Amino acid sequence: MATKTQDYTKYMTDMMGAFPVDTSAMTEAFKTQAVFAEKMSKVALQAAEQSAEISHKWTRETLSKMAPVTTVKDEPTDYAKSMTDFASASAEVAAENMAAFAEVAKKVQMETVELMMAAGKEAQEDATAAVKKATAEATTAAKKATAK
Repeated sequence: MATKTQDYTKYMTDMMGAFPVDTSAMTEAFKTQAVFAEKMSKVALQAAEQSAEISHKWTRETLSKMAPVTTVKDEPTDYAKSMTDFASASAEVAAENMAAFAEVAKKVQMETVELMMAAGKEAQEDATAAVKKATAEATTAAKKATAK
């Protein structure tokens, strides 16, 4: 005796059709998130580029200051002076470059806060619009139900 297996696809389709879902809200949320991610990525990539430039400049400056240290000296004290001059110059260059890194970090922080605040405001506006729409739809459905 062969029994026919029931096709639950039709039942699921009918059930899901009974609960209509507005996917436009999800689509808008996805688009909003994608725009936000793009802006955040832009901030991060700019910071990475600026940091790479600072690192490159710092390396070039350090290597150029290294040349006098590697030359042959006539007196032993000249070696010590050469190393002292290099250490002093390196400390100066380090301070300048650390300040440059701090400026990049400060800029990233400010831009991130601005983006987060804008995203929060946008999310609040979207939520308010969604609640208003849902309220209007529920009111309409309730009026239809009481009219019958």
